[in-house]
Amino acid sequence: MKRQRHRQVNLIPLTITAVVSAQCAFSALAADPATANPATANSGEADEIATLKKEIQALEKKVDELEQRQQAQAVSAQSGQQEALKQVQILERERDNDQDAAAELAKTQPKLALGQNGFSIRSADTNFVVEFHGVLQADSRTFFQDNNNNGADGFLLRRARPILTGTVFHDFDFNFTPDFGGSTVQILDAYVNYHYNSALQLEVGKFKAPVGLEALMADRDILFNERSLATDLVPNRDLGAELHGDLFGGAISYGLGLFNGDTDYNGTTVNTPVEDDKAGEGRLFFQPFIGTDFNPLRGLGFGVAGSYLANRPPTNSATGLTPGYTTDGQQKFFTYNAGVNAAGDGWRVSPQAYYFYGPLGLLGEYVISDQRVSLAKKKAALANTAWEVTGSLVLTGDDASYNGVTPLHPFNPHLGDWGALQLVGRFEGLDIDGKAFTDGFASSSKSASAATAWSVGLNWYLNRNIRADVSFSRTLFDDFLGKAAPGVAPAQPENVLFTRVQLAF
Repeated sequence: MKRQRHRQVNLIPLTITAVVSAQCAFSALAADPATANPATANSGEADEIATLKKEIQALEKKVDELEQRQQAQAVSAQSGQQEALKQVQILERERDNDQDAAAELAKTQPKLALGQNGFSIRSADTNFVVEFHGVLQADSRTFFQDNNNNGADGFLLRRARPILTGTVFHDFDFNFTPDFGGSTVQILDAYVNYHYNSALQLEVGKFKAPVGLEALMADRDILFNERSLATDLVPNRDLGAELHGDLFGGAISYGLGLFNGDTDYNGTTVNTPVEDDKAGEGRLFFQPFIGTDFNPLRGLGFGVAGSYLANRPPTNSATGLTPGYTTDGQQKFFTYNAGVNAAGDGWRVSPQAYYFYGPLGLLGEYVISDQRVSLAKKKAALANTAWEVTGSLVLTGDDASYNGVTPLHPFNPHLGDWGALQLVGRFEGLDIDGKAFTDGFASSSKSASAATAWSVGLNWYLNRNIRADVSFSRTLFDDFLGKAAPGVAPAQPENVLFTRVQLAF
């Protein structure tokens, strides 16, 4: 088409040239003196002139036709371009309408997400959320020089927890966590939390009491297979209600609750609940530099927690005051004598702190637990104490935190990435009030008066979800005068090697 149009356009100057040439020839003939007089010449010339005129008129007509055709083609091309532009505009408008319709439809559709933090379903307005998480911990314990101890070597499923959390009507959070690890199935967490804002929340149900620093750490993030001896003296999960929140961007955190107060760290009932048998428990924690740019102190946190139970009447629990305090290897090293019960006021105080900066982490807490007890007509106030100091260093340079380690380079040998390695160490101890033995509430033939332990370990975070640990712990005991037997203290120092493979999401 382009070539044909080009040829048509070039005929116009050629035609004009021909017309001009003909007119010039006509003028020359008219002016020729040789042909001006003869009569015969006049007739021939007139015919030739008439013929030339006709040819000129025909050429002029062709020129006009060509010009008109060219103009028509130009108009047609312009009209075609305008029509094409109009079609493009229509298509763009339809695309915009489709995008708007898709955006409006997306606003009404639920959103699904799957990643390292689990599986979630959210309503389009985020007022309703359901999330599925899980923790699976496969452990082993190997005891050394344990001929006179009760520790059993073997593999165990320490925790197997499907975790269902979510939100309804924007402000109401919930958590339901059963545990299939161990020999029994139990419900660990089951609560509703009204989240008015970050500074004011109300939690009701079964959940962790706001006392122990290490006890409040998520099970997936603890540095050793078992929590320290200090956690033996703080409450763990209990039924109750708690008012809590974070102020000034987390610079101040608080929790204040009312609980049944009838469970120990392992969640085992230690006193039969009686009327008005409730414990007040609370915690105040400070992170003054969390919102600043001063990185060396952003990971500093410190606070104090405690509990108080007033005027507890004597109970008739056949299990006694507590089922016992256990070592890192979960061997029982202290129990009260049969018939000893809580009777009267009880309180705890626990100053606590942590510090994290880059790959370095430190955590420490101290607990004093004072409880009035009774045995027949004999009564006393016993103050047991415990402490722990835990340190960690991420050898691969990743950041340590209270909420665990997330490798900068998750395990991928094809890329030469191996995750994060963390070296951990811990010192800990628990001391029983001497009056427990001198006044007959405990027996040195069945229980030790104190336990002191040290532990070292190496944690390998392949990624945020997979972790492998190995650690060794040695525990020493004081004033045990009995012999090894089921249900009594270990007869010699406890030496145990732990391993763990963990899946958490």
